[in-house]
Amino acid sequence: MCRHAPTCPSAQAADRDAAKVVASHQAQGWALLCNGVVRFDDTGELLPDGQIVAPLRPVPVPVGASA
Repeated sequence: MCRHAPTCPSAQAADRDAAKVVASHQAQGWALLCNGVVRFDDTGELLPDGQIVAPLRPVPVPVGASA
């Protein structure tokens, strides 16, 4: 799908979020990237093959836990 030079990362690449935004709807919280990935504001993704990438959520640290 990408026609940029240099080309954007593929939908299967680890850095797929670096692709350019071709359409977005901020009120609904999503953006379509030129590699076909739909990226959501909660960091979840929908890949072109229908695979779902779950949102990245911070892991809570229990109160009083030491690092």
